[in-house]
Amino acid sequence: MFYIVIAFILLYSIILHEIAHGKAAELMGDPTARMYGRMTLNPLPHIDPIGTILPIFLILIGSPIVFGWAKPVPINPYNFHDYKKGMVWTSVAGILTNLFVAWILVTVLKLMPAATNNFTYALQTALMYGVRINIVLAIFNLIPVPPLDGSKLFQMILPYPYSEYIRRIEPYGFFILIFILMFPPTEELLRGIISFVYNLMMIKFF
Repeated sequence: MFYIVIAFILLYSIILHEIAHGKAAELMGDPTARMYGRMTLNPLPHIDPIGTILPIFLILIGSPIVFGWAKPVPINPYNFHDYKKGMVWTSVAGILTNLFVAWILVTVLKLMPAATNNFTYALQTALMYGVRINIVLAIFNLIPVPPLDGSKLFQMILPYPYSEYIRRIEPYGFFILIFILMFPPTEELLRGIISFVYNLMMIKFF
């Protein structure tokens, strides 16, 4: 039960993240995601073998996974009414959605009765895990390294010389992310930011 709830939360957290990108793009004038059938809660069109199936499998066998991804929704920014605004809102939509999901889960926790049995305790623990999952997804995607959402967002809002740096590192984005996650100072910084946001949200529960 505990691991099934966490797997369900992870699955729909990454699906809602991608749907949010598609919906924001649609509101900005690009219907591509809907044309390709990606504006749906049906998980099948969104599943990525590595980013979706593997993390869920690891969760179900008890591994402490808090990250995953779905297939990116197709976007054609040339359809945007305003290219810059379209890119900004489409990029930030998934991040804001994950923070909103985290807030919803904290609200559910607040409304739940005190844990008086193993079932309620396990459910509350799973929901708290879900809060952390969504905060991790939001914070990690803010990193301005391709192909994360933060790279597109900061390319649009930073002055040209700085946005050009982000564009130039695109071929090396994967290796830079691995370095960030494995380099102790940056790893600790990320953990600190995630813990700060998590504790800030959980004040509502405690």
